[in-house]
Amino acid sequence: QVQLVESGGGLVQPGGSLRLSCATSGRDFSRYVMGWYRQAPGKQRDLVAQITSGGSTNYADSVKGRFTISRDNAKNTVNLQMNSLKPEDTAVYYCNAKLYTNYWGQGTQVTVSS
Repeated sequence: QVQLVESGGGLVQPGGSLRLSCATSGRDFSRYVMGWYRQAPGKQRDLVAQITSGGSTNYADSVKGRFTISRDNAKNTVNLQMNSLKPEDTAVYYCNAKLYTNYWGQGTQVTVSS
C-alpha cells in the first residue's frame, strides 16, 4: 500500500511560481512511475507531468517550458516546480503513483488569480 501526501498549493498571482511536493510511504518508490494530475471544476482530471523510474519525463503541452517534475528516490518524494503560472492553471493538483495499480493523494488546491 502506498500513501501520498501533497503540499505546497496556494494562491499566487499570474506570472508567479509555486512548488508542489508529494511525500510517499511504502516500499519500492524508485520503481513507481510518478505523476501530477489536475482537475478544474467541471472538468476531467488530466495529466500534467510524469516521471518514470529511470527519470524520463513527459508534460502536457499546456505546461511545457513552465513546469518541471523531479523525483528524489532517497527521500521518496516527487516535486512539481510551476513557473509563469496562468489563471488557467487553477485546479486541484493530485499526486499519482503507478506500478501495478494507481495510487492517489488527496489533492492540493492551486489558485492563480490577481
